[in-house]
Amino acid sequence: MIRFIRVVCLAFVALTMCCGTALAITPYDIYEGSALRQIVKRGKLVVGMELKFWPFEYVDEKGKPVGFDVDIAKTLAERLGVELEIKDMEWTGLIPALTSGKIDLIISGITGTLERAKTITFSSPYFTTGLCILASVQKAPDLTDAAGLDKPGRVIAVKTGTTADIVAAKRFPKATINRYQDETACAADVAAGRADAFIYDQISIAKHQKQHPETTKALLTPFTYEPFCIAMQKGDFDLWQYVEMYIASIKADGTLETLRAKHFKDILGK
Repeated sequence: MIRFIRVVCLAFVALTMCCGTALAITPYDIYEGSALRQIVKRGKLVVGMELKFWPFEYVDEKGKPVGFDVDIAKTLAERLGVELEIKDMEWTGLIPALTSGKIDLIISGITGTLERAKTITFSSPYFTTGLCILASVQKAPDLTDAAGLDKPGRVIAVKTGTTADIVAAKRFPKATINRYQDETACAADVAAGRADAFIYDQISIAKHQKQHPETTKALLTPFTYEPFCIAMQKGDFDLWQYVEMYIASIKADGTLETLRAKHFKDILGK
């Protein structure tokens, strides 16, 4: 009996030590390896953008990154207490760069979708818009809504890899879809009468119509819901929680509304 008691006690002590060690190490290791911890430790936040999406992210006459998303990223870095590094890359390379760890976040007018959420994590929206239509006055004078695009002979211009590309393929199967790497090429095709319509976000469509007032018309009632979110790698609760709190704080303290007015008031008048 004495031997049995000793064995039980030794087993209990060993189990306690193992559990204690696990409890002491695991949370620290998880925190130490989190993206948030690494960002703070290195003193730099690396954000991926495609600097061709005015007024969200673009370069000024001096080649300096500017725009609504740039200001969102700057404010986030300031509140983290770190420097900001913006990596400019093609749109189709942003998600691969994020999943491979080359960048910490994507802040580039990226729409949070269920399909994309299978591979990356999204924050709550910091901006909401929807797909709208830039129509050709010459080629599509009769076009009044999105339903009118799903017809044989219609030609729709889209930017490759965007939600407009995905939506066009699903909703307008009877039309011909022309895909381009650059949104200005899409708008140029519509202005020249080579395409019936270009579908993109509301602000961009309003901009392109102002650039081609005689040859295009803008249908600015959105026919989809496009929530622009901050994207990050899967599985990092610490960084996701911080970004969520950041978005909530800039909404509450008026920072987000100030940035909206700065970049969009002259475009949509609100």
